[in-house]
Amino acid sequence: MSSKISHQATIYTDGSCHTKQFIGAWVAILFIGEEKVVLTGVIPDTTHNRMELTAVIEGIKYIRYNYKSIKVVNIISDSQYVIGISARKQKLVSNNFITKKGTSIPNADLVTQLLELCEVVSVEFIKIKAHLKKIDLPNYNIEADQLSRKIVREAISKI
Repeated sequence: MSSKISHQATIYTDGSCHTKQFIGAWVAILFIGEEKVVLTGVIPDTTHNRMELTAVIEGIKYIRYNYKSIKVVNIISDSQYVIGISARKQKLVSNNFITKKGTSIPNADLVTQLLELCEVVSVEFIKIKAHLKKIDLPNYNIEADQLSRKIVREAISKI
């Protein structure tokens, strides 16, 4: 482990899902000190929001298990759904993750897992505008978006 690793990490996340085949992919691009780590995955029978959540969860889990000195994780996402979860935490927990209709909230398993991880490490959610135009500086949100879409296309081509 490098001595240049701080107590903070940044993760750019994105998820994508084929709307007819329901095959999804998630990407988490992690920056820990000077190190860049790219995590990806493919999941069948899923949704776009599940992929967005999974990218964040897998990024935090990776840091938690491999970099125990990291105390703060910045999540940068274009998903309002993901970014808004921490603001809805109190309401979700007080309603026991049940909707007004008496059914479980969508993605309750992943939302619960994300909120539990946020109890273990300090997580700051940062919203970034989706699909920004390319600029001279690296834009890792664009990289995560392009990679997740590519992975979905590759998975679909194997069907």
